[in-house]
Amino acid sequence: MPGDMEIIAKPQMPLIEMRYSFDAPRELVFKAHIDPAAVAQWWGPANLTTTVESLEARPGGLWRMVQRDADGNEFGFHGVYHDVVAPERLVYTFEFEGMPGHVLLETLTFEERDGRTILRDVAAFQSVEDRDGMLQSGMESGARESMERLTELLRKMGVGAASS
Repeated sequence: MPGDMEIIAKPQMPLIEMRYSFDAPRELVFKAHIDPAAVAQWWGPANLTTTVESLEARPGGLWRMVQRDADGNEFGFHGVYHDVVAPERLVYTFEFEGMPGHVLLETLTFEERDGRTILRDVAAFQSVEDRDGMLQSGMESGARESMERLTELLRKMGVGAASS
C-alpha cells in the first residue's frame, strides 16, 4: 500500500500544497508526468478513462485531457505549460472545463533523496473561495487515488513503491 499524501491548506491562503514520496528516481517520476501514454494510465480516478489529447511539455506548450465515465459523460481539463525544467520542475495552468474561468497555477517539483523522489505540488488559486471549492469537490480523494495509481505504474516499470 502506498504511503499517505500530505495535504496542506492554510486558512485564508489561496494555496493547496501536496507532498508524496516515491521509491523511484526522479527522472522516472518526472517522465511519468510528461509521457502521454504514462499519464493516461494514472491520472485521475480508476473508475474514469483518461485520454490525453495533447501534452506538449515545454514553455508555451498546451495540454488537454478528457476523462469519461461508464455512462459516456466527459470531463475536460486543459492548461498551458509555463516552465519545464527536466527532471526538476513543471509549472502549468489547470482549468476544469466544467467551470471555465477558475484557473489555477500548479507547480510540481521533483526532489531526489537517496534514490527516492519527493513530489511537491503547489496549486495557487485565484481566491480562497476557488481553493475551498476544489477541496469540497473531492479533489483530495482523487489526488490520493492518482498517486496510488502512479505508484502501481512505477512498480510495473520495475521500481519500488511510494511512501510518505
